[in-house]
Amino acid sequence: MLPAVLRPHLWALLALPLSSAFAQQNVKWAVAVHGGAGSAEWEHMDKASADAYRAGLSKALAAAVAKLQAGASAVDAVEAGIRVLEDDPLFNAGRGSAFNAEGKNEMDASIMDGATLAAGAVAGVATAKNPISLARAVMERTPHVMLIGSGADAFARKIGLPVMPPSYFFSEQRWQEFANVMQQSARPVPPRPVPAPQSALQGPVVPHRYGTVGVVARDKHGNIAAGTSTGGMQGKMPGRVGDSPIIGAGTYAANRSCAVSCTGAGEYFIRLAVAKEICALVQYRNFSVQQAADYVIQKEVGVLKGGEGGVIVLSTKEDPISSFNTLGMFRARQTEGGKPAVIVEK
Repeated sequence: MLPAVLRPHLWALLALPLSSAFAQQNVKWAVAVHGGAGSAEWEHMDKASADAYRAGLSKALAAAVAKLQAGASAVDAVEAGIRVLEDDPLFNAGRGSAFNAEGKNEMDASIMDGATLAAGAVAGVATAKNPISLARAVMERTPHVMLIGSGADAFARKIGLPVMPPSYFFSEQRWQEFANVMQQSARPVPPRPVPAPQSALQGPVVPHRYGTVGVVARDKHGNIAAGTSTGGMQGKMPGRVGDSPIIGAGTYAANRSCAVSCTGAGEYFIRLAVAKEICALVQYRNFSVQQAADYVIQKEVGVLKGGEGGVIVLSTKEDPISSFNTLGMFRARQTEGGKPAVIVEK
């Protein structure tokens, strides 16, 4: 009988011979990062904001690249890049998370290993400093794919991952964005979180409602991985879960197809299973990753009223690409032997 400690990973163990057929040896590593797609951000973008976003994306890209240059796995690179963005209050994930209608943070994240099809996710967590690391722990240290709410936060404490109070996740900029959203929808603004610092507001208040961060990576062995993390939609109903933690909707990775991380209006990405749909076009219809991404984002998501967003994608053979149907998408990429490219403009 298989030892109990190995049972949660039985699928991963069985999948290894299959994945090895798709992985290559000593291929060029590659990585792409996104910090969300939208329109309002770009309508209000000034040079100071653009520089701040560029700096944050550059730091995240460098963290992922450092892992790949050191010979680490694609999963390691994905986690490293997303952790940087979760720690940056400029992005709607981790420390910069949005607020639900009660003025509380509910964070979601997921990660998937394309070599084994192992995956982990968390939804509605409130205290985990880095939800992407908690999602990875679910993947590697439990028999499950997703944990939610208080159970996920309790698991973080149990295994010693850093947890933080509500004040850590509070930023004045994000709170003012939230207040605007609530007022525009004729809903009362709840009391400010306690304790919450009153800080000087930096820059304009941008009325965007959602945002996400993500990374896709390929390591030197040709294995790929994807991860996504979000603070959710501003003013959402408590308990609402978007596409980011849902494997196949906001995140998917398989060596036989591609790795995808999504951002945008999650309800539409869930209905269309966007990440898996892109991978299916690559696997079964021999689309390039760019063709598959463009088809799904422009001709499936984009034709639905309110269907806004974008994706980053790569495969074991093709370098990172992006596709979006909004004014802009914060993104960065680098391939072994090439220079980093960081794009924040429209």
